Amino acid sequence: MGTFYLKVIACDRTFFSGQCKQVILPLEDGSLGIEAHHENMVFAIEMGELKIKNEEDNWITGIVGTGFAQVINNRVTIIVDTAEYPEEIDLARAAEAKARAEEQLRQKRSIQEYHHSQASLSRAMSRLALGSKSKQPK
Repeated sequence: MGTFYLKVIACDRTFFSGQCKQVILPLEDGSLGIEAHHENMVFAIEMGELKIKNEEDNWITGIVGTGFAQVINNRVTIIVDTAEYPEEIDLARAAEAKARAEEQLRQKRSIQEYHHSQASLSRAMSRLALGSKSKQPK
């Protein structure tokens, strides 16, 4: 399996930069795996779990927010609003955010506030799922 250059950029930092063998992206209708020499394309990324298989065949996992991925000439650039490693997730804070978002969804609000609360709930649930997985004994 060949390698390709991958750069994952969040608003506050570069999450990953280097050669890898595969990246699995969260899309609206499921996941998409990209390997070396993938066809040139642009994808909309949804909030969810991002997986990167590095050159040493180790998987790097993270939670990403919405954004875009571009594949051109065996280079993949991913730009997202947030990106976190599982060990960076504060489970207590994520649980509080989930409870807050659920309460906001129960209240009658504008359409914009509803969609904002729904996005907050989705982000909190993704963080809890991956954060809980990483904290389990192996």
